[in-house]
Formats: sequence, C-alpha cells, structure tokens
Amino acid sequence: MRADAHALVESAAAPFRAAGHFAWHFARGKLRYDPVFLALVTRGAFPDGVRVLDLGCGQGVLFALLVAAQRRFDAREWPDAWPRPGAGLAMRGIDLRLEAVRRARVALGAHAAFEHGDVCDARLGEADVVVMMDVLHYLAPGRQEALLDAIAHTVPRGGCFITRVADATAGARYAVTRAGDWLVTLVRGTLRPRFHCRPAADWSALLARHGFSVAAEPMSAGTPFANVLLTATRR
Repeated sequence: MRADAHALVESAAAPFRAAGHFAWHFARGKLRYDPVFLALVTRGAFPDGVRVLDLGCGQGVLFALLVAAQRRFDAREWPDAWPRPGAGLAMRGIDLRLEAVRRARVALGAHAAFEHGDVCDARLGEADVVVMMDVLHYLAPGRQEALLDAIAHTVPRGGCFITRVADATAGARYAVTRAGDWLVTLVRGTLRPRFHCRPAADWSALLARHGFSVAAEPMSAGTPFANVLLTATRR
C-alpha cells in the first residue's frame, strides 16, 4: 500500500479506538485489504453535498474513510493525483446488526446518522448516492427485486447506486467467495445460510430492468474473490 493510502486508512481507523479494540482492528483490516473502499473514495465517487445512503453499512468504515479524506484534504495532505474528496456530505447508514451500529455511532458521532434495521423494511427516504456492498446475495430473489425497486425510487435521475456482487460464473474464485460468505455467516450465528447469487451479467440486467444504466468492473484486486463493482446510474 502506498504511503498516502496507508496514512488515509490509519486516519480513518483511528476514531474506532473509542468503540473498542475489535472495532479499531476490524476497521484497519477492512480498509487495508478490501480494495473497494479506497477505490470509491480516491475516484471521486461522492461529489460535494450529496446525500449518501449506505445499506448494510456495518460499523461505518466507508463513512469514516470519507470523513478522514475531507480532513486530510483540508490539512493539505491529499495527493494531487487523487480527485478532491466531496465536502458537505450528508451520510446515513442502516444495518441489521445492533452492535455494529453502536460501534459506528461511537466512532463517527455527529458526522453520520446510523439506524438499526432491516434494509428491506426500512424507509429509505431520499439519497443521491446509495451504496450497498456484498448484501444482495443474502436476499431471496423476491426481496432483491423489491429492494432494487425501492432504491430506484430513492435516487433521482442521474443519481447513482453502487453495489458489489459476486460473479457466479467465475469458477474457483466464485467458490472461494462463497466459502468466505459461509464463514462470515457462521461466525455471526447463522447455521444454515442461504445465498441467492447470479452471474455478473444477470445482476447488470436486473438493474437495467429497474431503470439503471450499469457499468461493471472487477473489484477483487489483491484478494482471491470473484467480486464485481456495479455502478448504476438512474435513467
């Protein structure tokens, strides 16, 4: 990891010390080894003043990274090669795990709002950018459709839905991805998890049916997984 990226990650993880040893180490590990967070923040995915809704936000590591990015930019510690991070973001997250929401609230304080609840039942309100990482495959097909319909009514035309999914056609890498999901769900206490996965092309087609134009790109750099990032713009 480059020195500037490392410094950004350390800055983003630091507030989680207040939420406990586990929260801090989890944030550091997630931000260092999962490529999606740095990719989004260092590509300018969040323009000034947008309303960001993170569905399945966990303990809020994406928002912590966004806060740290703005802080480092203001301190003139932002690389010239990276787009300027968005300022004045309104950030809101929803997650099913109460303990994760508690950690997020402790670490982020007034920087973001966090709600405990099921994303399928929550009132999504309005947002310019909706983010949902590694969540859709946990939902049955009918609930996938219903949630995507709700998201399509949440973002305005030109708004964006950013999600990461696994490509079910990716062979051995897909098998590794599913094994990782099994492990995570078992650790969380789900003894017989069920996943509802699709090929990447089918995910894109599903989003297109809900009124989005979709751009897909691999998002597994440095990992053995078969993850694909879908950036869907509301038509």
